[in-house]
Amino acid sequence: MKGTTLSEVVEPYAQALFSIATSQDLVDRFGEDASALLDTLAESDELVQFLGNPFLNPEGKKSVLRQLASDRLHPTMNNFLLLLVDRGRIMFLEGICKQYQALVRQSRGIVLAEVSSAVELTDEQKEAVRRKVVELTGAQQVELSTSLDPELIGGVVIKVGSQVFDGSLRGQLRRMSLNFASTLSA
Repeated sequence: MKGTTLSEVVEPYAQALFSIATSQDLVDRFGEDASALLDTLAESDELVQFLGNPFLNPEGKKSVLRQLASDRLHPTMNNFLLLLVDRGRIMFLEGICKQYQALVRQSRGIVLAEVSSAVELTDEQKEAVRRKVVELTGAQQVELSTSLDPELIGGVVIKVGSQVFDGSLRGQLRRMSLNFASTLSA
């Protein structure tokens, strides 16, 4: 794997999974499975370390995955996980699932907005963020991924692709500081 970048592994596997899902009319089901897998990985650092350990027996990893996914995941998704173990790519599962979700959003014209806030957003605030992202990007639909960042003090930071919209109190203070510093040096 020397010299191989993450995207060189993640993208082809995600694309293959998306192609299978499309051909079998399972795009939504695989999307649900990908979300469930991402939730499981986020909840268990031990599982991530276990799957990512190249020295552990592949059959042990398969056994754990079978138990974990038995009746929760579609059989084709289960087979895909076992294939990742066989090919030594199971440690890229998180990236593959995220890339699969990105392919689904792209195929449906949905934009992902990653929103960081100091406190949990209300439903009304989330809807206001959606409207603002639609206004800023011209997207037809917006999917929100929210996270808490107490360092923001207040407000929100919205990331859409490579664009960042900083409406946080921390960002406003930083901009004021920069403006003040530039007026002093002028």
